[in-house]
Amino acid sequence: MTDSLILEVNNLVVDVLTGIYSEETGKPQPLRISIAARYAVADRYDPETPLDASKNYMDLKFAASGGLPEGVHFTLIEAVADHICQTLFVQDTRVAAVTVKIVKLAIAEADEEIGITLHRERPADHGA
Repeated sequence: MTDSLILEVNNLVVDVLTGIYSEETGKPQPLRISIAARYAVADRYDPETPLDASKNYMDLKFAASGGLPEGVHFTLIEAVADHICQTLFVQDTRVAAVTVKIVKLAIAEADEEIGITLHRERPADHGA
């Protein structure tokens, strides 16, 4: 089995202009976003391993918040997830794959989670 390292940020609530909800109301829709980024793993992590040997978790959070363009209406939440994936690939060539789960909070009637999960592998022509 190959070693792997998955960095995660879960359950961020972010307001995004997306879908019919935003189209009809003109307001952003609350989304619960979770991100898992598969990252190049080192042979070993010692107590003295420097911080730059791994990705900063705040980069994942930024990709799902401040990294989303203001005022842009994403027709599909899939486009929101894709933007997050592409942001992480551009930020760091050590990111090998990204999985983004988005739950649309505005349309839930009980405790159900309605949304999507998008998984992207780093495009082969963009390094790794």
